[in-house]
This record gives sequence, C-alpha cells and structure tokens, in this order.
Amino acid sequence: MAHLPLSHDFEFGREVAEVHSIFEAGASALNRPARIALVGNFAPRQCGIATFTTDVFEKLREFHPEIAVDVHALDDPREPLSYEGVAGTITCDDAEDYARAARQINEAGVDAVWLQHEYGIFGGPDGEMVLHFVDRLAAPLVLTLHTVLSEPSERQRAILHHLITRSSRIMVMSRQSRDILEREYGAPAGIIEVIDHGAPDRPFGRQEEFKARLGLTGRKVLTTFGLLGPGKGLENAIRALPAIVERHPEVLYRIVGATHPKLVAHEGEVYRENLVSLARELGVADHIAWENRFLDTPELLDQLEACDIYLTPYPNLQQSTSGTLSYAVALGKAVVSTPYVHARELLAQDVGRLIEPNCSEAIAAAVNGLLDSPRDLAAMQRRAYARGRETIWPRFADATARLVTTAVAPEPAEPPLSAIPGLSAVLAMSDATGMLQHSVGVVPDRRHGYCLDDNARALMLMNVAQGLPVAERMKWSLVYAAFIQFAWNPDLRRFRNFMRFDRSWCEDEGSEDSNGRAVWALGQTFERAPDAGLSDWAMHLYDEVLGSIEPLGSPRAVAFSMLGACAVLRRDPGHAASRALVEQGGDFLMRVLGEGRRPDWAWFEAVLGYDNPRLSQALIEAGEALGRDDWTGAGLETLQWICGQQVSARGQFRPIGSESFHKPHSYLPFDQQPLEAQAAIEAAHSAFRATRGAFWLEHAKVAWRWFFGGNDRGVVLADLAAGRCRDGVTPRGANANCGAESILAFQLSHYALMELVEMEPLPSASLAPQGGLLEPARERLV
Repeated sequence: MAHLPLSHDFEFGREVAEVHSIFEAGASALNRPARIALVGNFAPRQCGIATFTTDVFEKLREFHPEIAVDVHALDDPREPLSYEGVAGTITCDDAEDYARAARQINEAGVDAVWLQHEYGIFGGPDGEMVLHFVDRLAAPLVLTLHTVLSEPSERQRAILHHLITRSSRIMVMSRQSRDILEREYGAPAGIIEVIDHGAPDRPFGRQEEFKARLGLTGRKVLTTFGLLGPGKGLENAIRALPAIVERHPEVLYRIVGATHPKLVAHEGEVYRENLVSLARELGVADHIAWENRFLDTPELLDQLEACDIYLTPYPNLQQSTSGTLSYAVALGKAVVSTPYVHARELLAQDVGRLIEPNCSEAIAAAVNGLLDSPRDLAAMQRRAYARGRETIWPRFADATARLVTTAVAPEPAEPPLSAIPGLSAVLAMSDATGMLQHSVGVVPDRRHGYCLDDNARALMLMNVAQGLPVAERMKWSLVYAAFIQFAWNPDLRRFRNFMRFDRSWCEDEGSEDSNGRAVWALGQTFERAPDAGLSDWAMHLYDEVLGSIEPLGSPRAVAFSMLGACAVLRRDPGHAASRALVEQGGDFLMRVLGEGRRPDWAWFEAVLGYDNPRLSQALIEAGEALGRDDWTGAGLETLQWICGQQVSARGQFRPIGSESFHKPHSYLPFDQQPLEAQAAIEAAHSAFRATRGAFWLEHAKVAWRWFFGGNDRGVVLADLAAGRCRDGVTPRGANANCGAESILAFQLSHYALMELVEMEPLPSASLAPQGGLLEPARERLV
C-alpha cells in the first residue's frame, strides 16, 4: 500500500500528512438542528471546569435550544458522584472507559464533540488518557483549552500537540493563549477562536441591597471567591489588611469557598487554619468573614453583588481563565488583581487595577486608593460593568453556538452517478515511465518515484476507461503494462515494487501485496483489455508468473491474486493454473477465517488493515467460479459484517482508519483513505453479481457518496472534471495531496458502480436520501 506524502509536522515522533482545514471554505452550511456531545467535569462536581461545563450546557439550552447537547461527565472513582440528566459518565482513570464512551458517542451520531481540557482532569501522567478518547472520535472535535502552558514539560507539550492535530476548532479565553498556540505549538490560526468566559447578566449597582440581605449594611466589602489553596495568594491579601483597616475600619474581607478537595485529602484544613492564624497574629481576624463551602452559581452571584472590590491576588501569572473574575467584572465590581493572563486582558484600559504579585503593600495601596475616592471607585465599577456587557451569557452562548456549528460537517452534495470522471489528473501524474506515486497538492512529486501497485491499478483503469481516443488509451495502457513487465524479476520469482525517478529500482523484491496486485492486474487485463494484443501479452506474462512465483502468504496478497485468477476463469473457465490458485486461495482464506473469527468479530484477522473487503470479495468470486456455495456464503457474511463496521450512525461511509492497523479487535476512524471506498464498492459489485441483493447497490452508493462530502468531515475529495481525488479525510479535514492511489481509487470506483447499476436497473438507481442505511446494513439479509 502506498504511503501518504508527509509534511514536517511531527506527532509523537511520527510524521503526519499535511492537511487543509475544512474551514478554509467558510462556515458550515448546516440546515438542520445540531447535536453535540459535551465532555468535561460537570455538576455536582465542585471545581471551576465543572461550573464552566454546566454553564455551557445550561446557556446553550436557554439561548440556543436548536442545539441538542449530550453531556458526558468525567467522574473520579475516588469521589464518585450521581449526575442527573447526562448521556453518560467517563471514569477518568480508566482507559477502557474512554474507549467505551467514544464508541457510545460515535454510535449516537452526534455532529461534534466539545471537549473541555485541563491536564489534571484526565487519567494517566498529565492526563494522557484523553488521547485514548480523542483518537476514537469520529465527529469533529471542538477543544476548549482551560490552560495553555508556554513552558510545558515534554509530555504536556506532546499531549497538547496531539489534541491540536485532532481538533477542528479550538476555543481559548485569552489572546495570549491563542498566540502561544500558534507560536509554540504550531496550531493553525484559522481554527482558533478567542471567546471570553461567559458571565451573568444582572442590573448594575445593587451593592447596598445585597449587603442588607447578608447583614453587611455600612461595611466596605472586599471579596475573594474560589476553592482555597496555596495558589490563590490569600496570605498576601490578609497581610494587606492591617494597612487597609487602619484607614478604613469598616472594611470586611469575605473569603468565600471551600478548601480544594484534593488539598483536604492530602493535608486536611491546614492551609485554611494557617490563614486564620495569620489573621489573628495581624489583629485583623474580626475583619475577615469565612464562608467555608462551595456555593452554587446563583448564591455566588448574590454574594458577589454585595462586594465593593473584588480581589484576585493570584501568584501564578500564567492563569489564562478565571470564571469568578469574569463574573465580578460583569456584575460591575472594581477589581484589584495581580497581572495574570486573564486579568491583564479583561482589566485592560483601566477596567480594573493591576498590582505586582506577592506584594501585600501593593494590594493595600490599590484598595485604599479606591476606598479613599468614592468617585474613582464608582467610575471603575461602571467601566467594569460596561466591559462585562461583552461577555454576558447571551453573547457567550451566541459565540459558542457559532463555534460548534462551524465545526459540524456540511451536508454533502448529491453526487452524480453517471457523469464520467475526466482523465486529465491520471495523465498529469503519468510520464513515459509510468504513473508517479505522490503529489504535493495537485503537482506530481518526482522525489517518490513510481510503484508497481499504482501502475497495476492504472492499467486496470485503462481497460475500463471511457472518454479517451483508442490510440490515446492504447498509448497509456502500454506505458503501464511496460512498467509491470519491467517489474518482474524472474531470478527471484517476484515483482519489484518501488522505482526511483531515474528508473533505478529501490529493491529487488517487492511486498507480497504488490505481487498479488500485479497478478490481479494481469488477469483483469486478459479479461477486459479492449485490444487483443494487450490481452495476449497479459496472459503470456500471467502464465509465466503463475508458473514460477513463490507462494504468497499474506491474506491480502492471496486475495488479490485470486481476484486475478477469477477474472481469467470468467473468460477461460478451463484454465488449470487459475483453478488451482483459486482452490488453494479459497482453502487458505477459509482457514484464516476459522482461526480469526469469534462471536463478536466475524472476520479473518484480529487486526483490521487496509483493503479489508478484498478478502470477502475474493471468497465470493472464488465461490462463484468453482461452485463453492460455502465460500460464497462466507464471503457474503464477512462482507456484510465489514460493511456494518464501515457505516456510521448517520448512514455515512466511514472507512476503517489507517491508525487502526495495529489495534487488535478494535478500529479507529482516521485517517480515512479512498482505497477503502473503492474496495467497498468493488466488493459490493461482486456481491451484487452473486446475489442481486439490493443492499449491495445501496452500500456501494453510500461509499460513492463518501468522495463527495458524505464523510465525517463533510469534505469533497473528488473533482469530476479533472478526475482528481484528494488523499483522504483526516481529523481536521481533507489531505490536500492528490496521489496516484487516490486518483485511481476514485476512477475505478466510478466504473464499478456504473456496472453495478447497469446490472439491475432498480427503481432506486438515483441516490437515496442521506441516512438510514446503518440498520439495514447490519440487519438485512441478502
């Protein structure tokens, strides 16, 4: 199998294919209600991300009810909770549970998955289990990054880089986070969006009303809210109190929030007790009110409304998000804060007062300055309230609704069945030597030279292609045939595969699969070449190869050579060598199937590879050629099983992804390659010829639709005018390159589908409406 050309982008030490974003063409043209899976910590868990995820769920439901949201809550087995109204839970430190949840989400047919990311909320070192999850997701991934580290560890960098490569859209809540993603992680600017943390929409200036409710009339109230821990810098705020109280004895500093549960589990309430002791030593204990509990959002807002000045003395200047800071600004509170990332951006233009970190004197000076001048304090509160209008929940909901709906794959166009693809793309990739393997974009890439696999496919295309003058088709048929002929190495009784651009071979012996494909191409040429001389040449070389080639042991190589032998038998049923090859191959595949299948895995191998349907196709054609109903039945049964795995819950074709090739009894959705759609269509062709079952025509059409946007990213891969096809579907969209394998897969798919339709002109010959094919694919018998 030819490999995709690679960029200099690296993913965990592996080169990855260069891609074009699906968003380069603009927003999704979604004309139906969307459904998303929302993944993260969730209420009743008590943490900032749980609050955020819960707010997202509630605000989308309130302001954008057209977007259905399925919540999948991360659950900590050390502190299990009961979640209401969620679609599912994910045990945060269980890799198998991530795989189960991904399967559940895929089978639900959601339009996008919105993942909240923070290193500490997922299992494994630095939360690396999140990778087990995202690699299995088929729907577009929307990623909210609650932390973007400018100086990450090697593992943290690798995790975030991998998440970026899987994401269709990325949301951050600060411009600095966006800049770091672009500069340090190479994230494409076009997929990143800065959306301010959402905040409540409440009237301005109600401090006195809410102070009265809390019994605080006549007090000047300072407030800090959040889970307590050393990272809050509260000791600096307490050390500032003596200087504040000296000038404003009516001041009360309210510290609202429970101690962080992880800190409590580790050391109990030692941190809080140390703060209480510090206040007592400084003589300001009577000016501090402790609210030692986690407040739900409505009560938190009521308490914030009673505040005059909000303090965030955080020492960590890399903090990119603070939900309570957003709330305080939106409620029109004057803020005194250290210049961490979120504060620096939200409080710019004198919306709040920034002070140096770890400095109690700076806190005291800023607070006293505001309390000394009620006019300045009121002016800052008004500026904060005005800034907060940009972040209130209706605006946040609108922005996030746009975020997720632009990630949704657009509705596919209805692909034409009868339009013949142009051949200019095939010819542009070809020269006097043969067809080049790869391209950079649409331009042939000579650095990778040629391969037998592609030239065998190219000859098979010339045998069935329409729209070329006879002389032109013969010219190119001979070029590709000459490549196959030159590839045969009689000394080693094997075909060579890879050739450099200078026509020197990279090897003396090619892979078994390339050898099997060459045999297939010779048999198909004997059966279908429009020129008698070319047909005779193919049979001559075919006989020579079959008479001397070493036995093939790869299941796919055996299947390819069987398909070639079956083609010969359709024209010459008495060809003894072909019958022998088919008999041996059929016995081999049936033995492999018997060893590989199990009740939940009706397949030949534990690992799904490329060109999977060819194994079933070979058994079907062999059974028909030799009158072996048991082989035909096994081929149809296994083909129906693999069809069921390759159709999504939305009824779209979803090829077994190339990342699956080393994962026993499992498979991943990416990268999706045109070769798989071709195999599905041609295997359906063989099954239809054997049974006339309507299901096979329907499945072939589903696979054909994949080329035209009926895929998990809604990207159109095929260009009918040029006959060109992109190299596949990645998590972020289409691979922009148009290599030989992809072009030929598209071209050969067209001709197989046309023959299938012409075999039985059913009333359903026009494409059926999108969707609805998954259950028939799994349940209907032929």
